[in-house]
Amino acid sequence: MNLEKYHHLEKRISLFLKKRAITILRLSMSIIYIWYGALKIVGISPAEELVFRATHWIGTHNFVIILGFFEVLIGLFLGIKKFLKLGLLFLFLQFPGTFLPLFLNPEDCFTIIPFGLTLEGQYIFKNLILISAGLVLIGSLHSEPIRSHE
Repeated sequence: MNLEKYHHLEKRISLFLKKRAITILRLSMSIIYIWYGALKIVGISPAEELVFRATHWIGTHNFVIILGFFEVLIGLFLGIKKFLKLGLLFLFLQFPGTFLPLFLNPEDCFTIIPFGLTLEGQYIFKNLILISAGLVLIGSLHSEPIRSHE
């Protein structure tokens, strides 16, 4: 494939994705939240013990189930464009809790603090991608520029 054909193909793909990328991002986040939340609800989430150890002061495994329902709700709201703003609000309310094990149970997250991550630590740090995706979705809410009042 010569360079000119490559650039033409690249441009077509880029323009195709420009029209659809936000929707794809929103729907993929919706699927992730519904899936991860459902795993907590039915009791087969690999993160269940990690969540419980970080929130043991609440004193119940039922908190994991409540968190699962909250995550499913986030996923549904992200998936239904009409409720996107509410989904994003709930998403960012949930994020601080996802980092609790780093501070409350660092032995679960690190082999060598602060660089050697366990599998659980990697699971938590992947939330930086979800935070970034949420910020991109917030940035997509309005297309018109803000006008200054001079």
